[in-house]
Amino acid sequence: MNIYKKMDLQLFADASAQLQNTTATSGMSAEMKTYYEKTLLDLAEPALVHDQFGDSYPIPANNGKTIEFRKYTALPKATEPLTEGVTPAGQTLTVTTVTADVHQYGGWVSLTDMLDLTAIDNNVVQATNLLASQGGRTMDTIVRDILNGGTNVIYAPKVADGVETAVSSRVGLDKTAQLTVDVINQAVALLQAQNADPIGDSYVAIVHPYTSYDIRKDPAWVDAHKYAAPEEIFNGEIGKINNVRFVVSSEAKIWTGTGCPTGLAVFSTLVLGAHAYATTELEGGGMQHIVKQLGYGDDPLNQRASVGWKATKTAERLSEPYMVRIESCSERYSAKALAN
Repeated sequence: MNIYKKMDLQLFADASAQLQNTTATSGMSAEMKTYYEKTLLDLAEPALVHDQFGDSYPIPANNGKTIEFRKYTALPKATEPLTEGVTPAGQTLTVTTVTADVHQYGGWVSLTDMLDLTAIDNNVVQATNLLASQGGRTMDTIVRDILNGGTNVIYAPKVADGVETAVSSRVGLDKTAQLTVDVINQAVALLQAQNADPIGDSYVAIVHPYTSYDIRKDPAWVDAHKYAAPEEIFNGEIGKINNVRFVVSSEAKIWTGTGCPTGLAVFSTLVLGAHAYATTELEGGGMQHIVKQLGYGDDPLNQRASVGWKATKTAERLSEPYMVRIESCSERYSAKALAN
């Protein structure tokens, strides 16, 4: 799911209808609207992935600054044999409500009076590109940081002379504590033990390009194009090992500094089952792309226009046992990777 496709252009309205002290300015033509929208939709930097595996909730209109997510407790086994002609007692759904605060985010840039409102203007195109990228990465980071606050953690073991040593904290990792198939399988075992449903036919791992370098060297790795048609591939999906599909993102979490091994970056790999978390939709006003014409607001000489975005967003972990965070290092990249 590319979140830029959720953004709608707020078009230039007729100047006389909005402003009382500006010269007449024509609005955007249908062709211009289409051009800018296409530019927006085509933008995909970087691949945004953290939103696409959560339960999606619309932001209720006129519901204040909070939203309620619901999670349901599994029903117990029904092992008692039925008695002929006797209806067994029914069971009650147990619903837990999780409340999250909704916040607004946004950014904008000012453009000069050289803006051309009657033709495709390169300044608007470039501003749209940069702002859409900023808005998309911002929304992805908000969801990513919430997911990485989970409590279900595996630390990759250290390896010396072929012998593994268990690690119990982030600071205990070293450059030999790398992401491996065995560590991935441990995460899958935790999910399966909690009866976490897969997402489609597999669990999903969100991985940084630096750690994907390590895992892709394994003989069990299968590239995505070998098992799925293009329309069946997740946004950012690169391959699969056993029943885990890997999605790569440069926005996958990296830690450095306090709490990390000296001089080394630590990488997060999120292994997810279905219904692990919820996120708000960007449709229906959840994210807006806003263009203001020359003379809008305090601009008596029609010298400034602006392009910006505004979004309303939150996410929440619904079931900690349905997601596992693996923390590992990379022998090749941990010494130079930067925190994000």
